[in-house]
Amino acid sequence: MSQEQQVAERTRQAFLTGRTRPLKHRVSQLKALRRFIVEQQKDIAEALQKDLGKTEYGTQLYEMLGLEDEIKVALDHLAEWAAPRPVGKTLLTALDDVYIQPEPLGVVLIIGAWNYPWALTLQPLIGAIAAGNAVVVKPSEVCTHTAKVMEDLLPRYLDKELYPVVTGGASETQELLRQRFDHIFYTGSSAVGKLVMEAAARHLSPVTLELGGKSPCYVDKDCDLAVASRRITWGKFVNCGQTCIAPDYVLCEPGIQDRLLQEMRSCIKEFYTDDPKSFPDYGRIINQRHFQRVTALLEGSMVAIGGDSDESQCYIAPTVLRDVKPEAKVMQEEIFGPVLPILPVSGPDEAIRFINSREKPLVLYIFSSSNKVIKQMIAETSSGGVLANDCLVHYTVSALPFGGVGHSGMGRYHGKCTFDQLSNLRSCLIKTLSMEVVNKMRYPPHTAERLRWARVLLLTRVRLGRLRQLALFALLGVLAAFMYKRFIK
Repeated sequence: MSQEQQVAERTRQAFLTGRTRPLKHRVSQLKALRRFIVEQQKDIAEALQKDLGKTEYGTQLYEMLGLEDEIKVALDHLAEWAAPRPVGKTLLTALDDVYIQPEPLGVVLIIGAWNYPWALTLQPLIGAIAAGNAVVVKPSEVCTHTAKVMEDLLPRYLDKELYPVVTGGASETQELLRQRFDHIFYTGSSAVGKLVMEAAARHLSPVTLELGGKSPCYVDKDCDLAVASRRITWGKFVNCGQTCIAPDYVLCEPGIQDRLLQEMRSCIKEFYTDDPKSFPDYGRIINQRHFQRVTALLEGSMVAIGGDSDESQCYIAPTVLRDVKPEAKVMQEEIFGPVLPILPVSGPDEAIRFINSREKPLVLYIFSSSNKVIKQMIAETSSGGVLANDCLVHYTVSALPFGGVGHSGMGRYHGKCTFDQLSNLRSCLIKTLSMEVVNKMRYPPHTAERLRWARVLLLTRVRLGRLRQLALFALLGVLAAFMYKRFIK
């Protein structure tokens, strides 16, 4: 038995003890996770500095702050989320209990990403704990220092039988995927997402795939180009462009391209100085393999801003390309680095056609002062999410379900959506043994008159306040008496 198989089996046995089900246990584990985030800030920040060149403040802003908020939301609303959820009734079920009862799925496998290794691994973990599951946590091996900190320190805070951390590379991940899990949550590339889905199919395990793709950004001529450029520049180059929801390319009319470039050049200087390479808040590409992949994407395109690189430091300057052709190499795959192509289009109609000719993106960005243009682009395209007049910040809204569509992923999470995604929303109907006369409508012999009554009972919706409930009981009593005389006597 492999080590990964042993971990999966031990975790399932721990789940079967039932100790994840009480809300008291879930609350205690969420509070312990919050203590971990607060007390181990130094080790977490040092690991991310070594892996991605992130600063301590950048780590807090882009990784840990969102996790603290997610835990707070879960703690504030857990009792409400986990409670039975009444649903609408018909006359046929008016006297019955009809509700949805969330229950734990079982053992969840979370395979984290390397670009935001804490946020994208612990955020689904928060929802999984809140939903009462056991979880096997697999951090990305690409962030070696972060994975080590997670492996060493997280079990000091969480129940290590219920929430073990498994480290390792591709072979260990593949071995984990051979095991049966009740849900698999993966964040990463579409190519690996296909492999995860294929492995899950062997056990009929449901999956949440948070993938990526080329998220377009349309800039309308009718907008504040200075503000748009500032927000796009921030959204693109934060974390050295290694953000799954970063604007991947810009579509704009030719007449505003030079102005956009001018504004972006000023923003890059303001954010990262004249020497981004020496500026602490500008990170690094994760490794040389990704460095070589990103720099190769520049071939055949015209560099308007930046373009400098240093392989020894995995450094690529904030780079903007102008007059990019749709067939250019940089347009054939998700960039996932600090390179921003600008493609000229004649206006929103051509932008929509271009977006719809490609795979559905994780997010669509629109910059426009015209509500008509924004509504048109929302109505005539499809994407996991839409954000108008800003970048990235929709991710911070826990009430908004986050996820992709089509090639950019499946499933939704954040806040209550994570809880629901990692729960079995169990349908419950508890009927009374009285009022059997009403059920005569479904028993043979079937007649036209019984069908008419069945139609009334099934198609009449009821909403019950206290007074309406009393009135309905009286009505049903009269109805039952009539039906008794009609069909039984």
